[in-house]
Amino acid sequence: MPEQMTAAVLYGQHDVRIEQIDIPQIGPHDVLLRIKVALTCGTDVKVFQRGYHAKMIVPPAIFGHEVAGEVEAVGRQVRGFEPGMRVVSANSAPCGTCFYCQRHQENLCENLLFINGAYAEFLRIPGQVVARNLLSIPDHVSFRDAALVEPLACVLHGLEETGVQRTDTVAVVGTGPIGLMFIRMAKLRGATVIAVGKRAERLKASRRMGADEVIDAAAVPDVVAAVRAATDEGRGADRVIEAVGRPPVWEQAIQMARPGGTVNLFGGCPPQTNIQVDAGLLHYSELTIKGTFHHTPRFIKLALRLIADGVIQSDALITGEAPLSQLPQILERMLGKNGVMKTAIVP
Repeated sequence: MPEQMTAAVLYGQHDVRIEQIDIPQIGPHDVLLRIKVALTCGTDVKVFQRGYHAKMIVPPAIFGHEVAGEVEAVGRQVRGFEPGMRVVSANSAPCGTCFYCQRHQENLCENLLFINGAYAEFLRIPGQVVARNLLSIPDHVSFRDAALVEPLACVLHGLEETGVQRTDTVAVVGTGPIGLMFIRMAKLRGATVIAVGKRAERLKASRRMGADEVIDAAAVPDVVAAVRAATDEGRGADRVIEAVGRPPVWEQAIQMARPGGTVNLFGGCPPQTNIQVDAGLLHYSELTIKGTFHHTPRFIKLALRLIADGVIQSDALITGEAPLSQLPQILERMLGKNGVMKTAIVP
């Protein structure tokens, strides 16, 4: 095996460089992953735009976190994995012993260990992740499909936290890959789904994922009124899931819910972001407003099972494939909000 590999290194805002760096060394509990595919995502675009991530990345650093590949080497204490195995790794793992882990809130773990570095030829999977969030890929599942495990696990967590039920009307605001997965999974729960988004191709994809009503946010004068008009007697949606991550859209999402409804502000905004909330609306309408962060090992396992069952397939969410050398240009195009969804990066 060579001593160096090709990797995409983040140095700051809009500054990603394709470089030759040393292949990471593994410890006794670690696994070295030969990456077969890494997927672009909205979080990576935000990292590229901002030049960092408050919880996960301090530049210079390799980044990227949706990944699948083959085991290249294992540490001497590793059991259950061996070279040549097809595996998918989550981008973090909890400690399993802290205050939050003991309360089944592993996504809030005080010692949550993040890993980044999917945009490279090799990735070191630390022992904490190997023990809890490295999974064998079933033979019939492609690397592209398997790499969707992490975002789907986040969606499954969000769906459960939102409390989506069979009789609900659910408004999903945002029709990127995360929004489309929310649409699909809410529909499979038996909900009536209203999709709110922009761009014709994404709105068509919303229909294919099962949306009962599709609203083009760019074509209506008042998107809140349009959503409410699509609900029973104009009351508003039982559940609203915001999958955009912009303060004005957060505020709109809150206004789309019926009295007693639940709003999940799932799309992340930068730290110190503020929004305005009508206190009377919150109090007298008894709204539940919450956010959902990240995933847990339970949802990682469930996501892989659903992908193996064909519930979510990569063809609906991945719109292209490119070599690692083209990653900086792809991220710039994604910043242009031109409708590009996920690209499969192949080292």
